[in-house]
Amino acid sequence: METKLDPAKDDLPLMANTRHMLVKHYVLDLDVDFKSQVIEGTIVLFFEPGSRCKKGGSAGEGDCLSQSDETFKIRASEPCHSPVTNVSARSSKTGYNDFSVCAKGEKDTSDKNGNHSNREQASGISSSKNCCDIETHGSEDFLLVLDCCDLSVLKVEEVDVAAVPGIEKFTRSAKLTDAEELRNLRNQIVHELVTLPADHWREQLYYYTHCSQAPGCGELLFSTGTWSLEIRKAEVQAPRDFPHAIRIWYKTKPEGRSVTWTTDQSGRPCVYTMGSPINNRALFPCQEPPVAMSTWQTTVRTASCFVVLMSGENSAEPAQLQEGLLSWYYYVTMPMPASTFTIAVGCWTEVKQESHTADVQINNEFSSLFSRADLRLIEGSCGHVAYPCRFQNPAASSQLVIPHRVFAPWCLKDRCAEILLELIPQCLSAAHAILGTHPFSRIDVLIVPSNFSSLGMASPHIIFLSQSVLTGGSHLCGTRLCHEIAHAWFGLAIGARDWTEEWISEGFATYLEDVFWAVAQQLPHDEAREQQELKALLRWRRLRDEVQNSKEELQVLRPNKENTGEVSESGTCIIKHGLNAEKIFMQVHYLKGYFLLQSLAKRIGEATYFEFLRKFVQKFHGQLILSQDFLYMLLEDIPEQKGYGLSVENIIGAWLDTSGIPKPLLEECQSWDQCRLVQQVNDEVTKWIQANQRARKRTKRKRRQDEVAFRKLLPDQLVLLLESLLEEKMLCLRILQCLEKTYHLDEQDAEVRHRWCELVVKHKYTTRYAEVEKFLKEDQAMGVYLYGELMVNEDAKQQELAYKCFAATQKQMDVSSAKVVAEMLF
Repeated sequence: METKLDPAKDDLPLMANTRHMLVKHYVLDLDVDFKSQVIEGTIVLFFEPGSRCKKGGSAGEGDCLSQSDETFKIRASEPCHSPVTNVSARSSKTGYNDFSVCAKGEKDTSDKNGNHSNREQASGISSSKNCCDIETHGSEDFLLVLDCCDLSVLKVEEVDVAAVPGIEKFTRSAKLTDAEELRNLRNQIVHELVTLPADHWREQLYYYTHCSQAPGCGELLFSTGTWSLEIRKAEVQAPRDFPHAIRIWYKTKPEGRSVTWTTDQSGRPCVYTMGSPINNRALFPCQEPPVAMSTWQTTVRTASCFVVLMSGENSAEPAQLQEGLLSWYYYVTMPMPASTFTIAVGCWTEVKQESHTADVQINNEFSSLFSRADLRLIEGSCGHVAYPCRFQNPAASSQLVIPHRVFAPWCLKDRCAEILLELIPQCLSAAHAILGTHPFSRIDVLIVPSNFSSLGMASPHIIFLSQSVLTGGSHLCGTRLCHEIAHAWFGLAIGARDWTEEWISEGFATYLEDVFWAVAQQLPHDEAREQQELKALLRWRRLRDEVQNSKEELQVLRPNKENTGEVSESGTCIIKHGLNAEKIFMQVHYLKGYFLLQSLAKRIGEATYFEFLRKFVQKFHGQLILSQDFLYMLLEDIPEQKGYGLSVENIIGAWLDTSGIPKPLLEECQSWDQCRLVQQVNDEVTKWIQANQRARKRTKRKRRQDEVAFRKLLPDQLVLLLESLLEEKMLCLRILQCLEKTYHLDEQDAEVRHRWCELVVKHKYTTRYAEVEKFLKEDQAMGVYLYGELMVNEDAKQQELAYKCFAATQKQMDVSSAKVVAEMLF
């Protein structure tokens, strides 16, 4: 498959040639400097030949040569960087000195982007054309391509893993007669290291560490492009002969889009990965395609006032290197895509339980059924590559609540203690009751700064939550926590092989959040069903509005259709609409995916459906899937459904490959209006409309208004009530005041307050504009489209408020949010 990138489109390119070389492990050794807003250091990558090159063959066979015939046509390559002999070396043992780019007395020859070059040492390479334009000069040197953006790459070298003491155990022969045998020996060592059995993971980490600190044995030629780092070694023509362990010296840039430098709610500096559309390629050079499943270990040094949190199996304890400087170390042994790597460095405060809390017990009909099913599933074998898997560990499988920690800015510590500490074990236990074994051994939960553009984000061993979930009781916090916990199974332990199939992650998490939350609250079956029907109606309204107000091409869950999962011969591909700022705020892949799964559960029956989900998790954890993997297994496991017209082709056609509202959903949505909780809201809406009509007909002569008794409503009922009242053309001031007082709207959760702010804006309730301003500044995860509401009325005061809020938050907004808001305002 030839992959061409149109610069006029909003597609995201994945440049790494993963079918030639595949990263198996990363070792990062980093310093975080808040003064310069730079993360700098080294990354050592350990490779194996990719799928096209594992069966051997010489370079002349043509399978494993240069990527020239399939490299993306957009290539803003910068000059070639040939070996520079005086770049200072550093290992994790060195101190916190600034990275020396040039030796003392030398002229700094780095280019405008900070990439180091020394053209006087060009080793016979006279221009960037000779180095990089392999399409035109016909070089047969193998070119390793990594995903890379917004990084200053300083040096690339081969690592002499053969120099590590004790490494002889990984070699078959101790006698070396020439350079070629030495090269083969180094690659053999790396192969033996990356293929160690899963139960040797401690030994493997030990040797990864020592190999990463081994000396260099020759610098490699490299060049950087808009989206890539290209590396080659002269006269090496095949991936199997290319160095399998390389070290890259680099620095991030303050404007890099993978991390955001900001301040927390207490005004202290912090930096974190916020789930950028470009993922981690502006944090470290890597292979972004999901197929590049790797493990990693990371050492981070920073000032002692900061806490480093990261995707890691261990709860890192800092080591003091010198006064004022701490080192933090994390690792993972479960291979995952590099895009899931997450880091957060700040003055976080750990929130601890002051008093003993009783063990959580989940009593529901699923628990006994699935505890028996778990024992049967453990007996089966896993289908993933070897790693220390919790699904094969009976002790882990019976662990209802995994160890967890909570971190937050100091000013939010008490609120977290009040809400989060109690919720986490309930939600974890509920998730276990439904899906069984927790894929990860522990988890940290962090309340991130107010500029975070989402309510939550799940990564291996760490969850980010917006401060917006901490207001208005436990409902929004609990549901969002359940959503992110669900990603441990769907999105992390099981990932989409093609990133355009986001529904596999978000659809499952949205569906399971309702199920988990009902179990966490220990709701009776009928009550849980009613709350889920109410939620379904709210999501239906959101999906209907989104479909009406978005481009059709952004509404398709499988935009690549029959080509989903395909890549070029080298492994490169593009993510359709991956850089579209509008798409980032759309929820169509959440909502249509949710409704598909809900429809299947309703047809099959919940108990049967959840038992199947456990089987599916058992079979596919640790692997990447496509939509059809799930659907084929479902219909094979429950064959009687084929007799009711269900087929993989029909489901894909109706739900995944078409825009708009799926036809089966149009038939089902009518039933939610009959839900008891919805009927209660409809009754209250009628009361408010009648009260509004009476208030508007009143004469100037004061007349006592009849007292109206309003029902106490659940948070989701309040959302539906306010959405329904938003459809009214005019609500008088007295009614708005009464609404606010009746439901204490300023104390409700962010979902409710968002709708209240919309009412304030629509009806120009000027005395409450301060609440809109507060929402736009403190609830940035939800307030983006409020800017549009402020602008659409063409009211001078409202537009002034929009400009004022944007000016106050723009510098700290993530790029996508700022772009969308700027388009609304200007």
